[in-house]
Amino acid sequence: MSVLAANSHILCREMHHREHQQQFWISGGSLLLRKASSGFGLLNRNRDDGKKMMKWDFKVEAFWNDSRPTVVELEAINDCDHFDQILRHAQEQSQPIIIDWMAAWCRKCIYLKPKLEKLAAEYDTKVKFYYVDVNKVPQALVKRGNISKMPTIQIWKDGEFKAEVIGGHQAWLVLDEVREMIQKFV
Repeated sequence: MSVLAANSHILCREMHHREHQQQFWISGGSLLLRKASSGFGLLNRNRDDGKKMMKWDFKVEAFWNDSRPTVVELEAINDCDHFDQILRHAQEQSQPIIIDWMAAWCRKCIYLKPKLEKLAAEYDTKVKFYYVDVNKVPQALVKRGNISKMPTIQIWKDGEFKAEVIGGHQAWLVLDEVREMIQKFV
């Protein structure tokens, strides 16, 4: 259990849990938050006389609830008709799409895909992310994307190809380039 207060230095983390007692250390272990009968009490462990003293009682009533996902799975594009449907939908929504052109045998593609899924979570409502496994789709779709190297990450907006990043280098550099590409067209 975590509690985030207005002061970022007051972060409570559950340290000990028993059937009748819960304790939480606050700010480097100098204060102890302990379950009291009327909620939670704050104890000061660093008194001069060594005695514990109850400062006040309070109840924790709200927690930070971040509903944003941390990972968004990339949706597969299976054929030209599916690709056209995705482009039409994106054009209607005025939303750019990112397509990761990859292959199951490509080590860099496999390594990059989960990182792109985390990036997709960052842009969850602004950009939709897809992937195409070039060995599982008709070659007409691969030619339509003008793919010669993998992984290739493309951005499409208004039904048209806008830019691409060919990911033959380190993943963090590829992600930085993809972020720049997204910023340019969002």
